[in-house]
Amino acid sequence: MNIQNLEIQKLQRNDVDTLLEWASKEGWNPGKNDAEVFWNTDPDGFYGFFYQEELIAAGAVISYTTEFGFMGLFIVKEAYRNTGIGRKLWYARRDILLQRLQKNASIGMDGVLTMQPFYKKGGFTVAYREERYEFVGQEFAVTEHISIINWNDFEEIVHYDAPFFGNERANFLKGWLFMPEGKAIQYKKNNEILGYAVLRAAVRGYKIGPLFANNAEVAEELFKHCMSLVPKMPVFLDIPTVNEEAVQLVNKYDGKYVFECARMYYGKAPAIHVNTIFGITSFELG
Repeated sequence: MNIQNLEIQKLQRNDVDTLLEWASKEGWNPGKNDAEVFWNTDPDGFYGFFYQEELIAAGAVISYTTEFGFMGLFIVKEAYRNTGIGRKLWYARRDILLQRLQKNASIGMDGVLTMQPFYKKGGFTVAYREERYEFVGQEFAVTEHISIINWNDFEEIVHYDAPFFGNERANFLKGWLFMPEGKAIQYKKNNEILGYAVLRAAVRGYKIGPLFANNAEVAEELFKHCMSLVPKMPVFLDIPTVNEEAVQLVNKYDGKYVFECARMYYGKAPAIHVNTIFGITSFELG
């Protein structure tokens, strides 16, 4: 196979299922229903290489209102690694995403340790480290300030979410908040939202993400509520380690370190308050 002859192609919906299957085999433990949400967020945001009509490498290049982009789900099928395909695909995807965004828009990504030097050569800078922790769900007494998020809360959640993520992402949240086998909860006091979290079924156990809160007390209550929903089940949380209170939270509840990434940005990093992020939404789409 001559990689020079490979031409990047836009993926179809079923190809995203294949990509999530690969992610599962790589040990990323994606959500069971992530593919549908990812696709609906930006159907023009998935590209890859095909060889003899078989998908062999692919990834996401998501545009959030053309003001911010995210590169994720970058996987080369094992049989085609170390051939130069990954390098060619990564740069092609980056350039496609830059064309899809406004001038001077920034791009985010979560890079595993081994790939960070490569991503730095491609123009990305490390903003902070992220670590995944595993817990065992257990029942806790839960506060009366927590309630289930419903459609009547949607606009308020979209508005609350934007400063944590760095950009508005209504299309994404339409699916993420209300996905099958998931539960979205909010912490409200005096009719003001002070935090929210989403618990969703993963290939193995459950994942919490995002976990956004105005302070550590609210974050802990949301975390305990999520844990209470799935007693004795594995629960995973990805934290930015620059948030010392998030580190204290995972230590307090005996979190087991799994692996780490780094949030990286091409261009100017969004102005977000990392100290209020107690759980990353996902390594795949930000």
